[in-house]
Amino acid sequence: MNKTIKFYLALLALLFALIVYIEFSRERPINWSPTYNETHKIPFGTYVFYEELDDVFPNSDIKKITRTPYEYFDEYYNWEDTIYNTSGNFIHIGEYADLDAVSAQELLDFASYGNTIFVSTNYMPQKFKDELNFDIETNYNFKGKANFNLTNSGFKSDSITIEKGLNNVYFSSLSPDNTTILGHQNFDSIPYVNFIKLNHEKGTVLLHLQPVAFTNYTLLKADNKKYAEAILSYLPEDTIHYNSKNKVNSKLSRSKLRFILSQPALRYAWYLGLISLLLFLIFNAKRKQRIVKVIKPHENTTVAFTKTIGNLYYETKDHNNLIDKKITYFLEYIRRVYFIDTQLLDEKFVKTLAQKSGKDKELISKLVNHIVHLRARTECTESNLINLNKQIEDFYNA
Repeated sequence: MNKTIKFYLALLALLFALIVYIEFSRERPINWSPTYNETHKIPFGTYVFYEELDDVFPNSDIKKITRTPYEYFDEYYNWEDTIYNTSGNFIHIGEYADLDAVSAQELLDFASYGNTIFVSTNYMPQKFKDELNFDIETNYNFKGKANFNLTNSGFKSDSITIEKGLNNVYFSSLSPDNTTILGHQNFDSIPYVNFIKLNHEKGTVLLHLQPVAFTNYTLLKADNKKYAEAILSYLPEDTIHYNSKNKVNSKLSRSKLRFILSQPALRYAWYLGLISLLLFLIFNAKRKQRIVKVIKPHENTTVAFTKTIGNLYYETKDHNNLIDKKITYFLEYIRRVYFIDTQLLDEKFVKTLAQKSGKDKELISKLVNHIVHLRARTECTESNLINLNKQIEDFYNA
């Protein structure tokens, strides 16, 4: 190795060491992203809130929900006895509710059995608004500072003032039949409702605007934790079902490259490496392309084609796709043979199909309920596919 090469290698090593030194010595900027993630220690994470739940509810189990609320509570529901095999409180903290219509309905069902739902968010699910009869509006005179207080005189000293991370929303329309106002937020000394209690059959729904009150930045500032503790006092001492931001089906939690992609330097290096590899393959493949073997295609008969497609779906374990197709073909059969509208699979549909087909109503009801249940699931198993196929075949052979 000549002196010139040694010189350039030493210079390269020096530059690399200098870059590493600069990267580790520079001051890290504060991340003000409103993640409301219970594992994040940044200002607008909820790490402190989640960790303190054990102290606030010392006699309660804390269960983290890492799927959709529908999938989580549906497993606890006993369809034979029509009851939930669990009870307690559901807690959601976030800038958005992140609840689809099916999950929102599941939570209302869970509350109706005598349980408590607590949701603190700036944007409530439309399903909640429709079912519980309330509305939210925007205060355009909002100037960025607000005082939070509770209506209960026992919590008079628990008022707090927040300046960062606020939103300008408030409850504008409430039903006096099922609603109790529990708290306000004061913008320029004008009170706006931001915390309410709604009675829902045997249970309770607690809705709170301004989730920033439960973030690390707020709870660690002055004595602000007293406000959060006062709000949580409305929840009974029972199991806590906490809606986690870290879902098992999220890209972040499943990706094996989540750490590399979360760091800018590593992310750029990863992308550069992939681009370099792609360019190498493109230019190198032109010179070293192997001879492609000619494979005679199978006869394109109807039976062979059907078997090939069926094996493809079965071998790839694409149960969701197969279930969707079986349901689609079954409903098309109902429309073609019995001339029944299949848009709404309700009790009227079951009764009409039983009358026109002459088949057992209980058999049809179980099949329709199973179809509705599978449509609502995000992930289906092989057993779900087998059970659906058996019920459809039973219907055809009845």
